[in-house]
Amino acid sequence: MSVLWTLSLVFSYLKLFSHGFLSPKSNVYSRRTPKHSTFANTAVTRPVCIITGATSGLGAAAAYALLVEGFYVVLVEDHLKLLSKVISDIKSQNQDACLKGFEVNLASFKSILEFNQSLQQWLRDSNLHSSVQLLINNAGILATSRRLTSEGYDQMLATNYIGAFCVTKVLLPLLENSPVPSRVVNVTSFTHWNGWQRNCIWEEFYEIKYTYAHIYEYSKLCLLLFSYELHRQINLKEISSSLCCSKLIINQEASIFCTLDLLATDPGAVKTNIMREIPSCVSQMAFIVLKFLGLLQSSKTGVCSILDAALAPPEVSGVYFFGGNGRSLNSSPLSYDANLAKELWATSCNCSKNCSWLPDWASVYDWIAKSLVSIRVFSSAMAMTIHHFL
Repeated sequence: MSVLWTLSLVFSYLKLFSHGFLSPKSNVYSRRTPKHSTFANTAVTRPVCIITGATSGLGAAAAYALLVEGFYVVLVEDHLKLLSKVISDIKSQNQDACLKGFEVNLASFKSILEFNQSLQQWLRDSNLHSSVQLLINNAGILATSRRLTSEGYDQMLATNYIGAFCVTKVLLPLLENSPVPSRVVNVTSFTHWNGWQRNCIWEEFYEIKYTYAHIYEYSKLCLLLFSYELHRQINLKEISSSLCCSKLIINQEASIFCTLDLLATDPGAVKTNIMREIPSCVSQMAFIVLKFLGLLQSSKTGVCSILDAALAPPEVSGVYFFGGNGRSLNSSPLSYDANLAKELWATSCNCSKNCSWLPDWASVYDWIAKSLVSIRVFSSAMAMTIHHFL
């Protein structure tokens, strides 16, 4: 595991440097803060950012940085004590920090649905616009033994991927309701390069075998496939909306719609507590080797790639950020497999069917049609009865 992951990291940096040498200015994006004119809107006085897994490591570092940038940061974590401690620490440094915490178990569909309801209620109570501008799916674990969720899924796969899928799914209406450009950032990993066997994704989903390194790798590959597939779907929806507005334009405002961007980001090798279940001798040896190679980063340095994605210009979508300084590159060839992404989407929707954010419109229309027929039949019968008596 350690050797393959290190080779994947080295390969990613070599690829990054080769791209930078051949085309130094391409694949590099500048940052835009909420103070930029792009975010200027009277309805959104302070954009809302939701960060999962935000009580330590990269999540906490991102929270600190985005508070400074002017976001109202919502922390999502499944440990209430850790959540309270982080909020207290931030408030002690900045009493005016706009901060809110929610205790959510990302491996539980029920908990995610309850979070969605609580979030909407909080937005109403706080007199904030009923929308979200930024969602960062950062939560992740590296479990060395199989643990099942209440829904029967592997906990690592549920936390690293299925939870992120479900959170994005239920929050999509709030993201799309934003009067300014909104964005989803999925934090993935260079380890996805080791997920090169197409059929292994279904092995991890259906528990054919348990190899924790493989599950971690494929959970990160799934995040990329999901990011690109939702990017494609949003693009198709926006093109359709644009064509519709161009035909049915009533005034200038009717033709304006805000974009939703999907980005993936890879912070590289960062010294966090994600390897806490790995034997300390193994994890320490890995850190020593990575530090010797100059590839090991602190959370404050590693968070740069997350911030690059979170603050990239609104026209940037479907991009994989890596290496900091606004740089990006192509992820693995398998991550761009559109057919595999569609299969994964269907499987994920089936897994999270209790978290559906859109009704089954075909069933709704069918119900309405049947109801109208019943009403007409009933009305006709009543009319005939009344006519008979009269």
